[in-house]
Amino acid sequence: MKLRTLAAAGVAAAALALALVPGTASADELPAFDFTDCPAPPPNADPGTWRCEAFVSQGKLTISGQEIPLEEMRLTFSEGRVDGQYAQVFGALEHAPVRVPGLAGTTLQLRYGGYSDFQSNDARRGELDVYAVLQHPLLREECSIGTASAPLHTVVHDDPALPPTVLSKNPPTFHFGVVDPDLALPATHGCGPLGKLVDRKLDLPSPSGENTFQLATYVQYKQL
Repeated sequence: MKLRTLAAAGVAAAALALALVPGTASADELPAFDFTDCPAPPPNADPGTWRCEAFVSQGKLTISGQEIPLEEMRLTFSEGRVDGQYAQVFGALEHAPVRVPGLAGTTLQLRYGGYSDFQSNDARRGELDVYAVLQHPLLREECSIGTASAPLHTVVHDDPALPPTVLSKNPPTFHFGVVDPDLALPATHGCGPLGKLVDRKLDLPSPSGENTFQLATYVQYKQL
């Protein structure tokens, strides 16, 4: 779901978009990008090589055929070079709680799980650890799918239905889709007596191949 929004195309996706799409494509309405949480480059950063990337994503989490719309997710990170080598620093993941269909009064909120890698390669576009907090008056406060210490590991790939598109070259702005069709989901953790009911409703645990994490993402760059 680094739920990148998920999930995230990184440097290679931007380069791919610039290389494959002549000119620019028009966007009906771009989201407002927020660079407030951009982390500063490390003290030993190579001057002039660092930029912040702000992602605004809409997506869904499908668990054994059940769709949970994730609404808007925002993510920021900075990247550049240190001693000539690629480096990145995570900023923030923001996701407002969304309703869980089939579980009246229950919400789900994605939170950062402590690991991200947004440098794309031939195998994937990025990786991100997240966990999903479940909230309901009858569930314990620590109820979640995955935890901060044992998060969900998502590996996102290009979504053929939404290839990278250049929306603006100044400032650099792109639109693309990513998908993880192999996400494995454990049973809920820390939910209390109603945890087994939640597991039955969501069909958890759910093995790899039965779930999909999918995002449509806008990203804009800002030099640091």
